[in-house]
Amino acid sequence: MARLSNQEGLANQEGLADWLPGRLAEERPVVTVIGDSILDGWWDGTIDRFCREAPAPVVQVQRRDFAPGGAANTAMNLAAMGADVRFVSLVGQDSGGHKLLEQLSSAGVDVSHVVAHEGMTTTTKFRVSSGGQVMLRLDDAATEVPADGLRQMAAAIPEALRTSSAVVLCDYGAGALDGAVRDAIFHHLGPGNDGPDSVEARSSNARQDTLLVVDAHYPGRWAQLRPDLSTPNAQEAARLLGTEFPGGAARCPFVEAHADQLLRASGAAAVVVTLDREGTLTIRRNDTSQKPATHRTWARPQAEKQASGAGDTFVAALTIARAAGLPLTTSVNLAQAAADVVVHRPGTSVCTTEELAKHLRGFADTALTDEELARQVDEHRREGKRIVLTNGCFDVLHRGHTRYLNQAKQLGDVLVVALNSDSSVRKLKGPDRPVNHEADRAAVIAALSCVDHVTVFDTPTPIPLIDLLRPDVYAKGGDYTPEMLQETEAVERYGGTVTILDYVPEHSTTAVLERIRSTGEPPQS
Repeated sequence: MARLSNQEGLANQEGLADWLPGRLAEERPVVTVIGDSILDGWWDGTIDRFCREAPAPVVQVQRRDFAPGGAANTAMNLAAMGADVRFVSLVGQDSGGHKLLEQLSSAGVDVSHVVAHEGMTTTTKFRVSSGGQVMLRLDDAATEVPADGLRQMAAAIPEALRTSSAVVLCDYGAGALDGAVRDAIFHHLGPGNDGPDSVEARSSNARQDTLLVVDAHYPGRWAQLRPDLSTPNAQEAARLLGTEFPGGAARCPFVEAHADQLLRASGAAAVVVTLDREGTLTIRRNDTSQKPATHRTWARPQAEKQASGAGDTFVAALTIARAAGLPLTTSVNLAQAAADVVVHRPGTSVCTTEELAKHLRGFADTALTDEELARQVDEHRREGKRIVLTNGCFDVLHRGHTRYLNQAKQLGDVLVVALNSDSSVRKLKGPDRPVNHEADRAAVIAALSCVDHVTVFDTPTPIPLIDLLRPDVYAKGGDYTPEMLQETEAVERYGGTVTILDYVPEHSTTAVLERIRSTGEPPQS
């Protein structure tokens, strides 16, 4: 199995760029999705009166839309981003099942492994809305999943797994992953010596190098599979810990404090906890430390819309990125960007390769002038937000940069990154730098979810920008001390704080460039 095909081209890609979604689609990894199918119905209309029988509004339905939901939405998103998708599920021989299979097939999803069973009711969720507000949801679901249907679904799994680069288990607790299906999953995807499979079963185990992603309401059910990735939301992560999560911004520090427990309870090599408006936190084992490594992303929420399924989009983008060989941190950043695309739309929708590329391309011209930036910062300050400023060349983006910027973001609410202009980089680094022009550097930095604003400065130091913006915190890398910085006096003059962050010398840009020169491999562009 070619789990990470053509790794060398993508394995060192640390930043997001508009060419990346197309490059992933070219890989066309085979991804098998196994899980609970849902048909989402969105009915919208007007309300002019209340009914006579009860104090309830009468919705005059003017539009009826249907879209695949649940595991089917994950499959739709994977196909829209270029994966070759095989779907294994159980639906009824009813109008909902027919509509679901028709839409999946039209999107290019292979539904030959979906079992349509006469004794099954296709789960359908009708949302009735008016003026953008959901008034009521009606769920039509099976009260009992037929055991014969599960046996037929289990029988379809071996062929669906053949040559798959990745498998996504979407367990919404609706019963499609119970009984014979659960046994078949453990039989073919068990982890090996310490799994529940027999020796005979392990000898024909389909797991090998296949990426296994678990997206489940109860992730602990699949811990013995030792998945590569588990993607619980806050509520699901709380179930794993057997506790309740705090609300709002306190959730991310809480997850980080319980990183070890989450890794053990999920059985996963890495856990990506999705936190809605607070973005995500990724935790994984650290080869160099007993403390798990973490990576944070920030969502870009807008006005509330009646969106559904952004988590499915996130899982799909994360899976195709990892299956194609992108580093985990870059994959999570890309998945956050894909979720940001769909969360701003009403209803259940997908993020296509073209839409994701367009979203990332939108960061290309986002470097603000001093005046524009000052207006934005003033508005943030009126909202009571804490402003963080940092600066640097950020030429060939690497893990040290992204770690540093994520740390800077956590010092406040709004992170402003000031980039050295091309001319100032040449003065600082030499005539062969920068490798990437300032517009390209600005686009890549702006695409990071932790960064709110980017600007370019051409002065010897950012002191004029500091005097203009008066940030609450000025952050620099740990190869400095406050006493070494000319900027310290300017910051302390108005009562600001200078904070020194971690420095990761082994990931320096110079080391990256030396490696490129020694191997003769050009950077991706």
